[in-house]
Amino acid sequence: MSFATVRLGFLHKTIQNYNTLLTRCAGYKSSISLETLYPNSSLKLTTPSFNPDPKEKFSGFIPIEKLDITYSASSGPGGQNVNKVHTKVDLRFKLSEADWLHPDIRQKLTELHAKKLTKEGYLIVRSDVTRSQQLNLADCMRKLREMIRDAAVTKKEASPETQERIRQRHLKAARMRVAIKREESLKRAMRQPPVLDL
Repeated sequence: MSFATVRLGFLHKTIQNYNTLLTRCAGYKSSISLETLYPNSSLKLTTPSFNPDPKEKFSGFIPIEKLDITYSASSGPGGQNVNKVHTKVDLRFKLSEADWLHPDIRQKLTELHAKKLTKEGYLIVRSDVTRSQQLNLADCMRKLREMIRDAAVTKKEASPETQERIRQRHLKAARMRVAIKREESLKRAMRQPPVLDL
């Protein structure tokens, strides 16, 4: 038997051992795997379908396909990376044509954010707080969601009695502040040595 034959047989045996090891590793299940922890579960991960409640004005869902999203270079420190990577996010949509928003919310958004609207009627939300496109996009979506929720909530008007109570509380606080200032001023004046007139 030649050396080459022995060597070939050794390589063949090594490859067989490696293949059996791979199949064993692929078949390994941890004692804390999902199948062990939840044996009766189907283990099928699904994304729930979105069915908005018709009674709600805004459910929190924003259809991203109806938004115009553009990326540009961020300002501020960051070295050459700022020049190479476009991480600033501009999120815009035409407020008058946003059929996914309740008409009352659209009207309120127009009133509240008239300064953010362009001449064409686009509402623009910007973010460049991080050096990541995805994080800036998430920040824009959060800002937009907060703007819509603020417009969706109708603020209660305080009753005249409550308003008077609040006014009295503010007046009392102002009087206390003036009284404390006078006390402090008197303390500082008492610390001064007496002035002798000759």
